[in-house]
Amino acid sequence: MGKVLQIGCGGVGTVAAHKLAQNADIFTEIMIASRTKKKCDALADVLYKKYGVKVATAAVDADDVDSLVALMKSFQPEMVINLALPYQDLAIMVVAIILILQIMNQRMRLILNIHGSGHIRNVLRMPD
Repeated sequence: MGKVLQIGCGGVGTVAAHKLAQNADIFTEIMIASRTKKKCDALADVLYKKYGVKVATAAVDADDVDSLVALMKSFQPEMVINLALPYQDLAIMVVAIILILQIMNQRMRLILNIHGSGHIRNVLRMPD
């Protein structure tokens, strides 16, 4: 699985972080992000002492799409575990859609570079 970003560091987030650290062979890089970085740092210390797993931490406002995009772009997780408050789900899903569209857009550019823009324009029926 590789890199995992967990958003949320409350009660459920703490339990989930322990499970991630217990499976460090699967989750090779873990980051915990929450509004309060101090809580994330404290949990990361516990996980290191208990399991010997280093966990990165970050402060993030899960309501702020721009800060979520910046965090996900910098860490580049393969999986995001959303344990934030329920009213923050929409912002986190919007970021996932934004990043998926950017990945699709980057792949489209790769196809354009390999096959030439004329070929792709014909296939997709795009105007010049």
